[in-house]
Amino acid sequence: MTHDRPDLKEPESSGGIQSLDAALRLLQTMSGYGRAVSLSQIARDCGMPLSKAHRYLASFIHAGIVEQAGRSGKYDLGRGAIQLGLSALARHDFVNRTAETLPDLCEETGLTGLLSVWGDQGATVVRWERTASPTITSMGLGTTLPLLNSATGRTFLAWAPAAQIHSMLDFELRQARRNPDIIPDLTISAAGVAQLQNQIRKAGYASVDGRFIPGLVAIAAPILDWQNQTQAAVTLISTDATVIQPGSETIARLLAFTAEHSLCDASGEATSDNGEKAG
Repeated sequence: MTHDRPDLKEPESSGGIQSLDAALRLLQTMSGYGRAVSLSQIARDCGMPLSKAHRYLASFIHAGIVEQAGRSGKYDLGRGAIQLGLSALARHDFVNRTAETLPDLCEETGLTGLLSVWGDQGATVVRWERTASPTITSMGLGTTLPLLNSATGRTFLAWAPAAQIHSMLDFELRQARRNPDIIPDLTISAAGVAQLQNQIRKAGYASVDGRFIPGLVAIAAPILDWQNQTQAAVTLISTDATVIQPGSETIARLLAFTAEHSLCDASGEATSDNGEKAG
């Protein structure tokens, strides 16, 4: 016989405390709603009795993590949850966390990988990971990559704030108007850039073929923050043209990797710690 009483000590399971696991599951469920919801919906979605869900919510209200609307009686995340979230976001190190596991991605795919951030001169390589059979290229740490005709640059083109890339975009468009052959797959205009951005966002990644660097192809995807803006770009380089074909295993692995390190997926939806969409 089990007792649904919070004052009773519950056994630990799989290294955790069952009652705490249930409470955290309730909070995680609430984080996915995006609005205030009723007690019955919370209990149903968490698979809890109403009385148990109510007791957890009462404790969270006392701690300021949950608020309850006056007339409707519905529950929503409170100021305490906001403060907790902001504190966690301030501690989130997108670049170093991604850099630590980049070698694993390169080992799994057998491809050279690089991690880039946006610097004063544009997309800048801050981590370069070579495989046992490295791709021969002049690129390395500190290399800056063009916005419009590199997979890395195009990732920032699609997901970076417009103000951040504006001057670089203007500069490269002026160059391209003088020499359109440097970007053969782009209509050199604002409309052409917007079309390219939409294509990349829809696919969730950017790619370039051997027309840009003879013999090399590349795919890149963003590490996205809570505002769906890119904090970094992860790029894989290969001599195999099949790597950049839609639906390739390499693209799937890259997207899974960047999702694991992002707080949003490429569509702008929040993700959980394992890269799945929250809620």
